[in-house]
Amino acid sequence: MWGLGYNAALVATGAGLLGAAAGITGTFLVLRKRALVSDAIAHATLPGIALAFLVMVAFGGEGRSLAGLLFGSALSAWLGLLCVGWLTHATRLSEDAAIGAVLSVFFGFGILLLTVIQSLNVGRQAGLETFLLGSTAGMLYSDALTIAVGGGLATLAALVLRRPMLTAAFDPGYAVATGLDVRRVDLAMMGLIMAVTVIGIKIVGLVLIVAMVILPPVTARFWSNRVDRVVLIAGVMGGLTGLLGALISASAPNLPTGPIIVLTGSAGFFVSLMIAPRRGVLAALLARHRYQRRVHLRQGLLALAHGHPVYERFTLRLLSRAGLANPDGTATDKGRAAAARALLDESRWQILRADPAQEIAASHYDGLRPIETVLTPDQIAQIDTRLAPRPLT
Repeated sequence: MWGLGYNAALVATGAGLLGAAAGITGTFLVLRKRALVSDAIAHATLPGIALAFLVMVAFGGEGRSLAGLLFGSALSAWLGLLCVGWLTHATRLSEDAAIGAVLSVFFGFGILLLTVIQSLNVGRQAGLETFLLGSTAGMLYSDALTIAVGGGLATLAALVLRRPMLTAAFDPGYAVATGLDVRRVDLAMMGLIMAVTVIGIKIVGLVLIVAMVILPPVTARFWSNRVDRVVLIAGVMGGLTGLLGALISASAPNLPTGPIIVLTGSAGFFVSLMIAPRRGVLAALLARHRYQRRVHLRQGLLALAHGHPVYERFTLRLLSRAGLANPDGTATDKGRAAAARALLDESRWQILRADPAQEIAASHYDGLRPIETVLTPDQIAQIDTRLAPRPLT
């Protein structure tokens, strides 16, 4: 990393810390099913950036001061967030419609202000448009320190507030019953997202920062069902995304940092989508293939149990490999024993499904599951007494 230069190392470190903060805080937003709110917050920062520049220049200050621009964007984003909340609660608009309205109005006003600024004869107005897609060229130590400290504080706050945010995300009714103010929890969550958005627009840009908030948690969701692990994985994925994206961008100066970071996160999402052990596409295909094999074996055994030869190629191949059928489709000695067990199991399930008192147990029937995994030996013995007597041979 240091081989690419001091500035590249500085940017990569800041991007990594920002990515970790975005991944951790974004997890709670995704669990709350309010991911689109981050998009409204991001676009609502643009008017604040432009107005902060005009105010600083009017008072003779440095119009490109990152701290001042971030402060202005924070005020603008908070105003946009309040507008979304007011439109949702005071009108008949749904939350997604309110988000769309606020996003378009604030972003359009911000573009107008940027156009006006570019036409003014004031110093250092050039380059404000880099906040749209992000830019790390010429980043100072103070800028990186601001981003790193802000990301660290946002991460710490998210970990402190994780329990109320998780309660509000999974069961708002229970949260209210226990005296938790869900609205305040949501505001705190939005505040954290706003903080990450504001400190990240310098690197990724306000158009793409939403990807850093959403991609890590949805990627982490492929790898675990436990919330604490998802939060941890999202933080690691977000950190690696920011770090690797910044390093790739530094190695090719003509490539913008923000889009490269987002594409790196998208690559991680695609890989997780494909190879995650339980939720990935390959895992689903393998599970489907195993299920098909079990269905064909079961149907083949039932056919043998009724004295019918098996001619279907795939079923016969499976039975032959297991030593249950001969090449001509007839049962082997092992196959006859397995077929008898399958037929007995099927008869037991039929009796269980016809008994209204065993409705819960019968709901586990899928044609494949062994009845021993549902009933105790005593219950199975009781069902066996209800089986029709078999004729003597």
